[in-house]
Amino acid sequence: MNHPSELKYARTHEWVKIEGDLVITGITDHAQDELGDLVYVETPEVGSKVTAGEQAGVVESVKTASDIHAPVSGTVVEVNIDLEDDPDFVNDDPYGKGWIYKIKPDNIADVEKLLTNAEYEAGL
Repeated sequence: MNHPSELKYARTHEWVKIEGDLVITGITDHAQDELGDLVYVETPEVGSKVTAGEQAGVVESVKTASDIHAPVSGTVVEVNIDLEDDPDFVNDDPYGKGWIYKIKPDNIADVEKLLTNAEYEAGL
């Protein structure tokens, strides 16, 4: 599995990358591999508030549907609209083109509470 060491991870299989004062998030390579080919990604609405650990969206595959959880609390400022037409970006490039949404976190320091690459992989 490919889990970049510069990212942080939630136990619920979301990844986080800090970009300025925003947090980019998506599902991990492990999660997309377990789900199989994605056919639909439901993103949260821009402007909506998300709470760490709570459902923020859904991914559906040919096998099953799975919740996407918010890794940190904050306001959704952007969603990856390309996933509407090409949900397979999550399968092909989960840490690049397959990002799902961006959050303006209530507290950027909350990212430090997430798992490191090594901690995440140890829990798999």
